[in-house]
Amino acid sequence: MFNVCYACGVYRPDKDIDPAGPFAICPECGYRHLFRRLPLLIVAGASGAGKTTTLHALTGLVTEAALLESDILWRPAFDTPDTHYRDFFETWLRLAKNIGQSGRPVALFGAGFGVPANLAPCVEHRYFSAVHTLALVCDDDALAARLRARPAWRGATPEFIAGQLAFNQWFKAHAANQSPPLDLLDTTDATMTETAAAVAAWLREHAT
Repeated sequence: MFNVCYACGVYRPDKDIDPAGPFAICPECGYRHLFRRLPLLIVAGASGAGKTTTLHALTGLVTEAALLESDILWRPAFDTPDTHYRDFFETWLRLAKNIGQSGRPVALFGAGFGVPANLAPCVEHRYFSAVHTLALVCDDDALAARLRARPAWRGATPEFIAGQLAFNQWFKAHAANQSPPLDLLDTTDATMTETAAAVAAWLREHAT
């Protein structure tokens, strides 16, 4: 939206931010673009922790934020592990920034977005007032059982399951020492209704 300066026409996503406006300041000409600097809300977790099911349960019920699933933009061009998928994360942050200009923050449901180190280096990160993350976790046995119960086309191979168990453990072990710390929600024994209600309450608390 405003990566192209309205005054000089130069494309610069790396604008300086003055929180007092907030203003996005063009590094080329100094134009001060007044914009909405809203928080970014992340609902993360390993595959099988309950992200997509919860998103479906909340669609149309939580209106304080725009709820989106990160997989809707995935395409092979983004599959760049050598860059830590940087272009994928930048694209989503740019989209969330622009959606936020409507007055509502984005709540993004996606696994890798829950790792702060994936977002912090992104140029577009500066346009958010804060990034709040809720990670859904569960016991290893429950997570493995959920993944094994998926249809074969979902590709829940033993290697995939092992990787998701490790990711699930990463959230449990490292949530408290991230900057800012991640919130955790254990979905092991919770019903879908209970999980959806807890996530809805978290979203409403952090949407302003």
